[in-house]
Amino acid sequence: MFAMKISYIISTYSQLPLKKRIIYGISGGSILIFIIFFLLNSKGGASSELVVSPVKGEFIVSITTTGELQAKNSIEIKGPEQARAAGIWQMKISNLIAEGTVVKKGEFVAELDKAEIANRLKESELSVQKLDAQYTQTVLDSTLALSQARDELVNLIYSLEEKKIVLEQSSYEAPAVKRQAQIDYDRTERSIAQAKKNYVTKTQQSIAKIQAVEADLLKERQKLDIMRSVLMQFTILAPADGMVVYAREWNGKKKIVGATLSPWEPTVATLPDLTMMESITYVNEVDIQKIAVGQEVTLRLDADPNKKLSGSVTQVANIGEQRPNSDSKVFEVRIIINDRDTTLRPSMTTSNEIRVAKVPNVLSIPLETIHTQDSTTFVYIRNGGVVKQEVKIGLQNDNAAIVLHGITEQDELFLSPPPDAGTTKLKPLKEPS
Repeated sequence: MFAMKISYIISTYSQLPLKKRIIYGISGGSILIFIIFFLLNSKGGASSELVVSPVKGEFIVSITTTGELQAKNSIEIKGPEQARAAGIWQMKISNLIAEGTVVKKGEFVAELDKAEIANRLKESELSVQKLDAQYTQTVLDSTLALSQARDELVNLIYSLEEKKIVLEQSSYEAPAVKRQAQIDYDRTERSIAQAKKNYVTKTQQSIAKIQAVEADLLKERQKLDIMRSVLMQFTILAPADGMVVYAREWNGKKKIVGATLSPWEPTVATLPDLTMMESITYVNEVDIQKIAVGQEVTLRLDADPNKKLSGSVTQVANIGEQRPNSDSKVFEVRIIINDRDTTLRPSMTTSNEIRVAKVPNVLSIPLETIHTQDSTTFVYIRNGGVVKQEVKIGLQNDNAAIVLHGITEQDELFLSPPPDAGTTKLKPLKEPS
């Protein structure tokens, strides 16, 4: 309707003669300038006289931070946990289902690149074959060596019997012949005793060689079994039902296709328990002293600012950290959400208002009314004129401060210094008796 009226006025104005249009234009412009001048002056006068009265009631001091939702409890979906035993130090994600996918237990989640472990598996199989052949060769060599030692011992026994016959027959010979026969017999007897000792030693030596090769073979077979087991774990399945949420690396980035897993941190994704959520936020080193476990928190979702949730602080970090894109140290604070809401999802951004103090039945005034000069805090009171009153201030929040002494609930305070503020003398504070 307003647009139609404007169009009608413009159409009528355009149909007037040129002389009348000039006269009406000058007159209208003058009136418009007068109206604008009047409005500007009226606004300026009103702003210089803006006053407020102290508010009595509950005063709340809060710290507002930005946080990110995550599940309080979750099941980790991990890659191979025996990768170190298999000599695998890096594993690259080659396939990964979309984040937020709801999976059942045993369903496919991710797959890792198998090229490196496949090569190591072939090398291990060849090592096992080589050690197996070496084990067989060692057993055969030991069998042959012991067989020869036994044959030598048997031959010595036969030789001893021959020497014994010669010794018996030498009893009818000269003493020198008899003595030679005795020496030969004794020498053969000692050779038999030495051969028996050598046989025992060779047996032990053969057993030791076989055990050494067998130990290497068993070790390589165990390594091969581990590699085969790890290779099967390169196809990662869901350990339970739930919604897949990508895990994060040390720098905060999500693990996606192409990301690398390490044996020390093999988690690919998590299955969060959405019935209990918490907000992870970071508080700067200036405000962290005000935060304590148990403080009440009001949370709002960036996705739905009208929705309010209640929570409480459950954990405050003792050591600060340097976050990406931040110049100062911050401290991690965990806030548990008391309300259950099916719309809450991990990684949602929240606005967290942490209530650090609550004082009942006190006077508070806007920060704009408070002025400071030479370490003296004062306000301007309208009381028939202007009174420059010293005050004592208590706790403050982002908008107001508690007044401990100096004003009453009935006083009217200037929001900005009045025109004659420079000539007004300070009225000192009277301490309560």
